Amino acid sequence: MTTTPLVTLQQPKDISLSEIEAELSQIWRMQSGAKGMPAPTRAATFSIVVYAPEEFQQLLAILGFYTEEIDSYFGPSTKKAVLAAQKALGLRMTGRFDPETLARLREEVAKLPPEKRVFQNRDDRGSTISDAIAVQNPCRVVTLAPTLGEDTGVTAQVSAYCPIQKGGNAASICGEYITMKGTKEALNRVGDLVATLMIPSLPKFVWWKATPNPEHELFRKLAAACNCLILDSSYFTDPAMEFLKMQELIESDTYIADLNWHRLSVWQELAAAAFDPPERRVALAEVDKITIDYEKGNPAQAYMYLGWFASRLGWKPVSITETPGDYDITTVMFKGPNGQDIHAELAGVPIADAGEIIGDLIGLRLSSSNANANCCTILCSETTGCMRMEAGGSAQNCRTEQVTAINDQKAEFLVSQQLQRWGRDVLYEESLAMTTSILRLKA
Repeated sequence: MTTTPLVTLQQPKDISLSEIEAELSQIWRMQSGAKGMPAPTRAATFSIVVYAPEEFQQLLAILGFYTEEIDSYFGPSTKKAVLAAQKALGLRMTGRFDPETLARLREEVAKLPPEKRVFQNRDDRGSTISDAIAVQNPCRVVTLAPTLGEDTGVTAQVSAYCPIQKGGNAASICGEYITMKGTKEALNRVGDLVATLMIPSLPKFVWWKATPNPEHELFRKLAAACNCLILDSSYFTDPAMEFLKMQELIESDTYIADLNWHRLSVWQELAAAAFDPPERRVALAEVDKITIDYEKGNPAQAYMYLGWFASRLGWKPVSITETPGDYDITTVMFKGPNGQDIHAELAGVPIADAGEIIGDLIGLRLSSSNANANCCTILCSETTGCMRMEAGGSAQNCRTEQVTAINDQKAEFLVSQQLQRWGRDVLYEESLAMTTSILRLKA
């Protein structure tokens, strides 16, 4: 994570909520009046509200495992703190924000008396913005930073930053940054005001860095006010439930972008390329078995990939069976367009040195019960190899490709790309509809 060197026009100032717009106007009037300096370019591309709860860092700080600033970014110091907490609490040492660790941290903090449920760390949420977002866009960023503890209302802080200045006399390209802090309950009360802070004449985005929660009043108001709701299913603790919520939002005409969907692009492109040759294109209809391995902990990517593949070939989901264990096997049965039975298997594979994104795909195998079909294809991550997929038999008859992950899977980089996209992603919505059709069979 890199952050652009921010040059402040005026030091941030704590203000009441009613003064936010007035304070921003004052900042720009002062800057425009500077002698010999051209007027800066104000927010002119989009507005984005970032909901950054960062409960993990706050819990770790309260318990004394984390001493750095609360910044909502998973860096080396945060991973070190997570490992220390997991070791001290006798948990599996993943070094990641997994549901088991979160639940245990909440339990430990709940045992403390109220006066001990505080931390001394500096809370920097909203005071920095990644290069990927800030450098290219003079935008308005509203950060909502929920805090733990007693509800004492909401505080607001306003700043204007100019990360780009192309020359000594060139106009600065500046962004406006509004940070609002308070408990979840307090922020919930100011949802209408937050919605009005998104500039009406510009595209409006909401990056909700948590699970979708239509029952939450603030979530509902922001989802209704924005042009695009950005989520990341790599955060989900229960993908089945969360995907169903997302599908309901899409059906109610909410435009959703899932950052985790974009992490699948290389896997999708290689699978499509494997069947580009005319002789293999016909054989694609012979595929009646798909096996998908993912990094154990979050099956979101595996479900989305299966939904994408099934939606492209016109499969209809028939049943789903889950077998908990070392690999958390999920079996999904489909009927093909010609009535053929199709078998899909998702397996969560334990990884010793897991990456930052929980649930990354590891490998997949497409094959057929027809021994003469020229469709066997194996895709596997270059970091984990193809051993498990090749052990499935007939490896010598399979086309095998290694998948090189996209250069940057971090959420900040993917958000910067999403901010450049316009219009709904029909392929994603069709794939999610298939995914939720599969998941509804669990009921």
